[in-house]
Amino acid sequence: MMGPLAQEITALLSAAFAPTTLEVINDSASHAGHSGDDGTGESHFTVKIEAAAFAGIARLQRQRMVNAALTNIPGGDIPGQRVHALAIKASAPGE
Repeated sequence: MMGPLAQEITALLSAAFAPTTLEVINDSASHAGHSGDDGTGESHFTVKIEAAAFAGIARLQRQRMVNAALTNIPGGDIPGQRVHALAIKASAPGE
């Protein structure tokens, strides 16, 4: 079952990219007690996303596109932002 933050990430990325594949993985349990663990159980995520919007786009730009779509979600150390770590694996269909 997805927590509320994982659901929000899923909804934002679905709206922004209409992905053919989207997986939001909560990695928080493996970081319990580490820096950035805020105790919510939703502090560390991996996003695997495949979308046509990434065709012909460099890896770094793809990551920037994903971060932009998530607005204030990444960066748990910054006030108003809720995720400490976000790993992004973005690809275009067929890659």
